[in-house]
Amino acid sequence: MSTVRASRKIERAGVNALRALLEEHEHIVQEIDGGNDHGEDMIVNFTRDGKRTPYWIAIQVKSGKKYKRVKGYAIPVDDHFDDWRQSRIPILGVVYDLKKRELFWVNLTERLRSVTESPGWVQVSNSRPLSVETIEEFYMEVASYAGDARMRIRAATEEEALSEAVRARQGLDPLNAPNPMFEGIADLALRYEERIKSIRRNLLSALPLMIITILMLICTPYLSRFVEGSMGGSPWLWICNLYLFMLVMALVMFFEFRVGRFPVETGKWLWIIAGNFFWLPVIDSDGDQGWWGTFWIILGIFVPSFGFKLLLISFVRLAIDRVRARRGIEMA
Repeated sequence: MSTVRASRKIERAGVNALRALLEEHEHIVQEIDGGNDHGEDMIVNFTRDGKRTPYWIAIQVKSGKKYKRVKGYAIPVDDHFDDWRQSRIPILGVVYDLKKRELFWVNLTERLRSVTESPGWVQVSNSRPLSVETIEEFYMEVASYAGDARMRIRAATEEEALSEAVRARQGLDPLNAPNPMFEGIADLALRYEERIKSIRRNLLSALPLMIITILMLICTPYLSRFVEGSMGGSPWLWICNLYLFMLVMALVMFFEFRVGRFPVETGKWLWIIAGNFFWLPVIDSDGDQGWWGTFWIILGIFVPSFGFKLLLISFVRLAIDRVRARRGIEMA
């Protein structure tokens, strides 16, 4: 036959004493069975004048000599630090002194929220008794703390309220409860948060480059038909020259964005050039027919040629000015 642990009697003594006291004063007590005990032994719903209140608490009960200290008592935190301090309902600690047959309490959630690391043990003062004489004072203090808007439990029935209280003691706020489908992705994103931020910044910087590339892929067939009758051969030299110029402008914008500058003039001219050369071939498929198409085909030769030179001169000059400015600061 199975044996009963000797310590069980000691453990139950504290739970029974606390439960008897609370129920004597008409508070609703729901014990948590051992299989679901993750740092609390019972959930309590306070009542007032025979009616349920919206104030719920969870209690961890300890009994025995090992929790006695020179000055008062102590409750071990173990691995409950985050659970107790982040709970949406107050987690209280109660120690039962077997020799004195007295209960003493502490607000674990309140105490642990004042520190950033687990203290290992939470002290329970012997000046905080929980008895028939002090239970009204206990109720007023704890109900006031539990009345915080973030901790209030609201439900239509006792069963719903208890269910919500169980969720709350586990930190499962309905507004912040985890969605299993995305929790793994969220954990991965937090693990590589800085790298993801860097990638996002680079993607935003590369946006003009990506847009230009997509437009090139879409408009290449139209440009080919637009030019082919007037080039005296393959239109690809004209197209590649124009595309190369637009790609260089987009790359200049990419590197300017990366260092935190916004190249307004470069961006403006890039979209003017791209807008015209990507739009005209779509509405006028035969560029060699008439002076208007011929004008834009000739312009497609001169714009990249002069544009490369102007771009190079402008940004080299700006780079020289920045180098001089840095050297002046260093010398100063």
